[in-house]
Amino acid sequence: MSMKLLIVDDDLPFRERLSRSMEKKGFDVESSPSFKETLNKIKNNRYDYAVVDMRLDDGSGLELVKEIQKISPETKSLLLTGYGNIATAVAAIKSGAIDYLPKPAEIDQIYDALTNSKEILPPPPENPMTADRIRWEHIQRVFIQCNRNVSETARRLRMHRRTLQRILNKHAPRE
Repeated sequence: MSMKLLIVDDDLPFRERLSRSMEKKGFDVESSPSFKETLNKIKNNRYDYAVVDMRLDDGSGLELVKEIQKISPETKSLLLTGYGNIATAVAAIKSGAIDYLPKPAEIDQIYDALTNSKEILPPPPENPMTADRIRWEHIQRVFIQCNRNVSETARRLRMHRRTLQRILNKHAPRE
């Protein structure tokens, strides 16, 4: 029995390469370049899995995952994005995705994320973010949520404003 997979990405070369690779791994693959086309496919077909890019030309991958869950709750969605951060990962899971992978993701990573979704915890990452990087990303997220207002960000993080300014003026720590 083949598993039906829908790949949604506006990057044609990536979509074709991923489609070929997943077909070799036993999936019956269809692809879509857009939010709108994907909604039509989901309404008219049944898919076991969907791999969805975060940024599409005509919409958000997060919103698309929500729509897929509404229309086809049995479809397991995986979100891919070139903008890897903790806030996006949390949003992906809250939207109904079974997992989230930053681009560039290896084919085996994507396959494992789709097929090992029954496990409660994923295997540990090969190259996890450092504690400094996690702290930096959290500070950046709060800063953006506070409309780049340093004083408000410092208050919410319970941090001295000057300390926050020094952190914000530094480059991001290495992964």
